[in-house]
Amino acid sequence: MTTSFPSAESTVPALQRLARRRAQAKLGWYGHALVYLLVNAGLMALAVHQGRDWFLGPLLGWGLGLALHGASVWLFGPASTLRERMEARELARLQARARAPR
Repeated sequence: MTTSFPSAESTVPALQRLARRRAQAKLGWYGHALVYLLVNAGLMALAVHQGRDWFLGPLLGWGLGLALHGASVWLFGPASTLRERMEARELARLQARARAPR
């Protein structure tokens, strides 16, 4: 069995699509973080003006959502090098197993 590798020219569009996906994922997280900061700053100012601390609930709850969104982008999503390294290791294991004599 022979493996044919795509030419450098044919991989350019695929790399461009991947780059676009990664950039969109990162920009989405940055937008989420910016809205989180602005809204929670406003809620904090309102709550402090009222002499209360109710802003902590939204701050922590939304913060958890922001952290999970960040994990999906930076650790496991299209912007992740961790996922790519894991895929490469798994591919190498599968290829070694396929080449091993039976």
